[in-house]
Amino acid sequence: MKTFELNGTARTIAERSSEQARALKAIRKDNGVPCVLYGGEKNINFTVKADDLRKLIYTPHIYVVNLTIDGELHTAIMKELQFHPVKDNILHIDFLEISEQKPIVMEVPVKLQGLAEGVKAGGKLQQQMRKLKVKALYKDIPEILTVDVTSLGLGKSIKVVDLSYDGLELINPKSAVVCMVKATRAAMQAAQS
Repeated sequence: MKTFELNGTARTIAERSSEQARALKAIRKDNGVPCVLYGGEKNINFTVKADDLRKLIYTPHIYVVNLTIDGELHTAIMKELQFHPVKDNILHIDFLEISEQKPIVMEVPVKLQGLAEGVKAGGKLQQQMRKLKVKALYKDIPEILTVDVTSLGLGKSIKVVDLSYDGLELINPKSAVVCMVKATRAAMQAAQS
C-alpha cells in the first residue's frame, strides 16, 4: 500500500458544547480540518490544513497515513470523512491507528481484468461494486483487487462469494454482485435469429 505523509497540530476539546462549536468554526474558517485519531492508547484530537488533504482524499488510491502530530509519529488509515452538505468542503476526518498485529477493515478498489465471453457475444459488462471491504493485517492489504472476467458469459454475474484472495477476508454480503454481463437488444436479437 502507498504511504502518505501528513502533519497535524493537537487541539483541546472544550467542556461545553457551545464553546466547542465556536472552536470548530474558528478552525474551519482558518482553512483547518478537525480530526480524531482513535484505536491507540487514547484518542487524539488534532487539526490539519485542508490543502494538505487534497491528494489523500481526491484519489482512487488507498493509503497508509504517516501522521505526525506535534512531532509524534502515528501510523493510521482514513476511516471516516464528513463533507459539508452544500459547500462540499471537508468538515471532519476520523483516522484509525493501526498496528502490525491487529487486523483492520478497509475498502479496496476493484479492477476488472480481461474481455468477458458475454461481451464478445454482444453483451455489456457492468461493474456494480467499485470497492470491496476486506479484513486483514494492513501490510497484507493490496492497493487493488483484480477480478478476472474472461469466462463471464452473457447474463452471468460474479458475486462476492465467488471471489477469494490470500490473507484477506471479504466482509461484503456474499450475495452482492460485483460485476455482470447484461444482454443487450442486439445480443438478444442475434440469439433469436
